[in-house]
Amino acid sequence: MINSVLPSGVIGAETFSDLDEALHPEEEAAIARARPRRQREFRTVRACARTALAGLGINRPSLAPGADGLPPWPEPVLGSMTHCDGYAAAAAGPTDCVAALGIDAEPDAPLPPGVLRLVASAAEQEHLDALAVTYPGRSWERLLFCAKEAMYKAWYPRERRWLGFEDVRVRIESDGTFAVEFLDPEAGGFFREVPVEGRWTAAHGLLLASVAAPGPVR
Repeated sequence: MINSVLPSGVIGAETFSDLDEALHPEEEAAIARARPRRQREFRTVRACARTALAGLGINRPSLAPGADGLPPWPEPVLGSMTHCDGYAAAAAGPTDCVAALGIDAEPDAPLPPGVLRLVASAAEQEHLDALAVTYPGRSWERLLFCAKEAMYKAWYPRERRWLGFEDVRVRIESDGTFAVEFLDPEAGGFFREVPVEGRWTAAHGLLLASVAAPGPVR
């Protein structure tokens, strides 16, 4: 699934089961008090990161979350990780081919009650309704959430500030792409200057979205 939504030069790795990854001491410390499920997710997604980085000829360093929650990907690499029940993935690409990168995975199931109104504008909800009529059987509202989460994961490492669901408009296309528009032009920051490439796929009861901006990083 993962490589179908990534741009050229970016390497993805995924798993549909838990993996036991050897962790660095800082990583062990980061999850020492976490619940067993969280520990399994942490190890599994870093196993995916190791595989993705190996595809670039790089050994996986410690990816312990920093004070801002972000793992320190090794230069000159940008990366992103995601996990949900029954799935984990990581993607990594050199900064000479990708300037921003975010991935997100979600179950292909309806959002909890009340969440859609927080995620989608009236115009977005109207578009989702149209998609549901033409292409039934897909959780389009969850896909919108997934796409916006991927956008945030691409956004935050560059901007280091909040980006709300209401700050961007996402238009999902049935061909596996989506467009992202910043409603406040000033909010776009770096992304006012580069095109955002949104891609999505669905399989195995899962939804997967990626956001990438072409490099090099400036």
